[in-house]
Amino acid sequence: MRTRVKICGITRERDALDAVRLGADAIGLVFYPPSPRAVTVDQAAEIVRRLPPFVTVAGLFVDASRERIAAVLDRVRIDLIQFHGDESPEACAGHGRPWIKAVRMREAVDLHATRQRYADAAALLLDAYRPGRPGGTGEAFDWSRVPADLAPSVVLAGGLSAENVQAAIRRVRPYAVDVSGGVEQEKGIKDARKIEAFMRGVECADQ
Repeated sequence: MRTRVKICGITRERDALDAVRLGADAIGLVFYPPSPRAVTVDQAAEIVRRLPPFVTVAGLFVDASRERIAAVLDRVRIDLIQFHGDESPEACAGHGRPWIKAVRMREAVDLHATRQRYADAAALLLDAYRPGRPGGTGEAFDWSRVPADLAPSVVLAGGLSAENVQAAIRRVRPYAVDVSGGVEQEKGIKDARKIEAFMRGVECADQ
């Protein structure tokens, strides 16, 4: 099965359209104000309005209140919620959307136990760990830590780029890969040439 691709941290309509044109299956919109890739509700609504059908829109939240999430869902077409903080399974449930839970790969993380705890998640998104940073570190983690039996329900993130995505996919065989900084000119501004090269790396890995 083809590895799916999500381009996260989209802040501009042109970048969203480039990502889709070049083959991305999903885009990610960050609703976490401290992030340099954060978007307002108005920005997000404008970006999503121009997307063609069959493109998944993921909304990323970090320990947001239920009211905050509901306010975004009321204004923006969000198909999938990505929880990137310390949310409990109960906090992730009940929003009327499928959801994925980001896991920062601390040394002591037990992925089997985490998958059992977040059993209702559509997938676990695995990201590098850096204290005080909920994501977007631009760093990779040791891919050998991903158990093979969990790979079909894993979205692999953390320091991916055109230079290493092929090796990452062949090592982990995840359901999907998630990239943000690896396809940027600067934080929040994507580079179509880098997206194209990243997509070529994914395609080569799947052959």
